[in-house]
Amino acid sequence: MSAGAKQYKAIGDDIWKRTDKVNAELFTLTYGALVVQLIKDYEDYEEVNKQLDKMGYNIGTRLIEDFLARTGLQKCQSFAETAEVISKVAFKSFLNITPSISLPQPSSSSAPPSASAPTSASQSGPQEIIFTFDENPLSEFTELPGDAKEGGLWFSNVLCGVVRGALEMVRIVTLVSCKKVSLQ
Repeated sequence: MSAGAKQYKAIGDDIWKRTDKVNAELFTLTYGALVVQLIKDYEDYEEVNKQLDKMGYNIGTRLIEDFLARTGLQKCQSFAETAEVISKVAFKSFLNITPSISLPQPSSSSAPPSASAPTSASQSGPQEIIFTFDENPLSEFTELPGDAKEGGLWFSNVLCGVVRGALEMVRIVTLVSCKKVSLQ
């Protein structure tokens, strides 16, 4: 782990310790109830995914102000540094999780990214971030019915919206999507 990554991990741990906590089970069950209600309201998993992303986006556009005020962090110097901050500080301080990061090198592939910066011929370095969650507090007590999986429901799509909304508020336009989700 680099010195910067260790510093970010320490910042995330410190903020988590100082944060007033909400009961994790209540949070998880409330989110699950929200998703169930969206499924009943829209009866279309693609539309539910859009609504979860939209909700997450709106949360992210407001959460970034709290994040910046609590951390006092300066502007990141690279997309890779942004990934470190999101993983080790943002996710840690709000959800007490630290997803691992993969930074694939740019390719000529047109596959949809997990989170990617707009590409430019003058940009060097990674253009895509892949966050891998060993644990997901949103899916703690979740079992999806077969038709939800087959129908394309991305249960944690709200997280994509949160990341996208927060990054847009600091002028980083991204595409954020789930690639693979496994629920217990």
